[in-house]
Amino acid sequence: MSASPPDLTGLSIFLAVAETRSFRRAGERLGITRSAVSQAIRRLEDRFGTALVSRTTRSVSLTEAGETLFRRICGPIAEVATAMEEVGGAGEAGASGHLRLAVSSIAESFLQGSLLAGFIEAHPAITVDVTVTDEEFDLVAHGFDAGVRLGEVLEADMIAVPVSGDQRQLVVGAPDYLRRFGTPTHPRDLTNHRCIGWRRAPDLAPYRWEFTQDGRDFDVAVTPALTTNDMRVMIRTALAGGGLTFGMEETFRAHVERGALVPVLEAFCPSFPGFFLAFPARRNMAPKLRALVDHVRRQARR
Repeated sequence: MSASPPDLTGLSIFLAVAETRSFRRAGERLGITRSAVSQAIRRLEDRFGTALVSRTTRSVSLTEAGETLFRRICGPIAEVATAMEEVGGAGEAGASGHLRLAVSSIAESFLQGSLLAGFIEAHPAITVDVTVTDEEFDLVAHGFDAGVRLGEVLEADMIAVPVSGDQRQLVVGAPDYLRRFGTPTHPRDLTNHRCIGWRRAPDLAPYRWEFTQDGRDFDVAVTPALTTNDMRVMIRTALAGGGLTFGMEETFRAHVERGALVPVLEAFCPSFPGFFLAFPARRNMAPKLRALVDHVRRQARR
């Protein structure tokens, strides 16, 4: 008697649970209810005759059998999904599906709108979900097709396509603040200034401001008068004369060009490689992702 065909839907749901460690988040990712996730996992466990997931009211983890299954099917299921997309969409012109992207909050060149607007106009059968986040995590494990990150934080096994030119970070302040409190001439002077800082999460220390002098990199641990994880708060506070702040040059560009913010310490702020569209190296690339990669490359040539 021939073996019954594999339950690809159930396995895909299992992968989502394994990657998110949550029935609720797996359901949200897949657009189904938590109950449907639970039922799918139960059917798989009945089929295999063993528990795949250990779940309590507070946590979800994989059993030893679940870990083994996850390791063995993660790559093949991704290949199957890619193959189905390739068959269903005849190359880039017929690309369709849901594209999940994790994008750094400071990737202005990607988030400014024109690149994404042009892409969704050219590919109406592709829906795009952009999560703006500065967390560092495994894109594939969290169910993203690709991410936009600085080159210096990319994993070694990722393919990277530039989405911006070189970048640099600047210290800026409002003209009124500089008139009242003076202009720093060296980064060490920042310890005597009111600073507006950034941190990725509440339980982390504020970001140390990074500089270069005579080819040597160093940082300054400013003591911010205000700390936030939102660049908009930093900019608005600086515009109001609340202090000096630090971030990407292109983030401040419009305010600098109209004179509302003034760069300082520019001699200590060299450029570095910018942002890249990063995605895992696979034998076959899903048409929806290929369409985005080709779109990014065409934009870069203009």
